[in-house]
This record gives sequence, C-alpha cells and structure tokens, in this order.
Amino acid sequence: MPAPLWMSWKSFRGNTRMFRRFYPDQRASASWDIDYAALYQEGFRGVIFDIDNTLSVHGGPPPQQTILLFERLRELGFSTCLLSNNKEPRVRPFAAAVSSPYIAKAGKPSVRGYESAMARMKTERSQTLFVGDQLFTDIYGARRAGIWSILVSPIDPHEEIQIVLKRYLERIVLFFYDRKKVPIKSARFAKKG
Repeated sequence: MPAPLWMSWKSFRGNTRMFRRFYPDQRASASWDIDYAALYQEGFRGVIFDIDNTLSVHGGPPPQQTILLFERLRELGFSTCLLSNNKEPRVRPFAAAVSSPYIAKAGKPSVRGYESAMARMKTERSQTLFVGDQLFTDIYGARRAGIWSILVSPIDPHEEIQIVLKRYLERIVLFFYDRKKVPIKSARFAKKG
C-alpha cells in the first residue's frame, strides 16, 4: 500500500540533502557584479565562463559589458576560458570577440570539459572558479570538478523550452538553498585525500 501523500511530502522535505550537489558556492545577479579583485586576492587565477545567458543573451554576440569584463580580468591577472555545450560555429566567434580560449561541445556537467579548461589556463582546482547560469549543467559540473562555483541570474528570461523546463526544477532547489542557508562544503576548502 503506498504511503499517503502527506507522508511522502514530509519525507521529501526532510531529505533535501540530495539538492546540495547542485548548490552554488556563491550567487551573484550578473557576471559583471562579481568582485573579481577580491577573488584574485583570495588566490583565484582562472575563471571559466558559460556563454549563453551568463555573458550574453542566448545566441547573441558579446555585449560591450562582457568585452570590458574580459579586459578587466586580464588586467587583474586572470586567465579565462569559455566552456560551452554549444557547437563550434557559436562559440568560436564569441571567444574571438573577448580574446579567450574556449571549449565547444563541452558535455557539461561532465568533469572532462572543466579539466580541459583548467589545463588551457594552467590553473589548479583551488585557483579556478566557474561562472554560469544553470544549476544542473554549469554548477553541478563545477562542483563535480571540485572548483568554486558562482551562479548568476539568467540575462534573458526568453529561453528555449528545454531550458524553461529546467528552470522550474531549479526553483525548487534554490528554494531549499535560500531557505536552509546550508553551509556548503566547498571543494576549495575540502581536505585533500
């Protein structure tokens, strides 16, 4: 006999630990609002970025804000790399416009793309951070790779249907993230085994 609905909800509410794997280490309203100078002082040297809805509208060219951001990051001493699940024709011209190395068809949340990005930037996990707008690909992949993750709000609310559906699920995870204020065991500060 199946458990009553209220019991299922109660057990679900009590077992929100399953969501922690999707929790970002930090949140920001936009990639331009992050205090990169403070992060550099903390020892970060490489920034991996998602493209669509993190640095520009989906499918669009980099706005002036993004071009200026990459110039500022270089002035601070950061290496950068774009990590996208998009194909080469989308990623290559964007990367050229911001003068950054890139990895197209990265297969996020697979760790392989994040590790390749770190190799291109010549950074270690403890020196690398990731900025993206999606929990289930960007942030989950960064956490799996053991790097600091920053979730930014999507630039444009008009998205493809598969992304819109994922956003509904993200709202559930972020509800518990915001409500619990669970201390995150960051990969950056975890003991090395």
